[in-house]
Amino acid sequence: MQFVKATRKKARLRLALTGPSGSGKTMAALMIAKGLGGNVAVLDTEHGSASLYAEPILLPNGTQFTPPDFDALELSAPYSPERYIQAIQSAEAAGYDLLIIDSMTHEWSGSGGCLEINDTVAAAKFRGNSWSAWNETTPRHRAFIDAMLQSKMHIIGTGRSKTETAQTEGANGRKQVVKLGMKTEQRDGIEYEFTVVLDLIHAGHYANASKDRTGLFAGGEPSPVTPETGARLLAWLESGEAIPDLTLILAGIAGSSTDTLLKSNYESAIQMLPESHHAAIKKAKNARYREMHPDLTKEKA
Repeated sequence: MQFVKATRKKARLRLALTGPSGSGKTMAALMIAKGLGGNVAVLDTEHGSASLYAEPILLPNGTQFTPPDFDALELSAPYSPERYIQAIQSAEAAGYDLLIIDSMTHEWSGSGGCLEINDTVAAAKFRGNSWSAWNETTPRHRAFIDAMLQSKMHIIGTGRSKTETAQTEGANGRKQVVKLGMKTEQRDGIEYEFTVVLDLIHAGHYANASKDRTGLFAGGEPSPVTPETGARLLAWLESGEAIPDLTLILAGIAGSSTDTLLKSNYESAIQMLPESHHAAIKKAKNARYREMHPDLTKEKA
């Protein structure tokens, strides 16, 4: 283990857009996507609603917005974490630069989503004990989160929100219902997984940043979501220190000519790259070792 000087690296966007139905989440995602640029894919769990925005649209302020070209995958129930993961992997394999997941809510509370999965597991294996069932459901949900975080694409995820209320005792001693604010229909704490969380406040595409690691939305005042928002985010993402190229590093391991050089290249790669790449690094090292020592690998076999 070795500590090294912390520097901000170039990164891919991890953005959540939340808001109630009709607040303009899909449109806002496409606006930001246009500013980011690149090939855009949309994972549509909203019954094809994203495709309604595949042509120029007249905005409430009277201006016309031409969305970016995008390809869509309409995902229907069951909305299991595994099906979301498969869609993310398909988008990566197809070479898209950005994936809009519209919406993440179905993975949690949709038909066949995590809440239903947990109820089914509880009934089948734990005599209805839902707390015990989460030991099986949580890793499946975590795998979905990890698929987003480890993706090579920019990820924009939308999530429905609803008014959260609580019953309290008023000054007169009577029970009353008070509004606590808006709560995203996803697992508690999902906002911590994103670099930026923008809460849309009405269909005019204004948003408050409830989480912002970029400093671009400082001030706390609602700001309009436009293609310029995506361009500003891209400039921030690209302003960090360059990330080592995985392809070149793996090629260096594969071209190692001696055991000493192989060990050195391997250890350097492990140190330079995040844990999400370690499996590929080890695989490349083992493959090169077998090539260099065919007799030893035959004896072990």
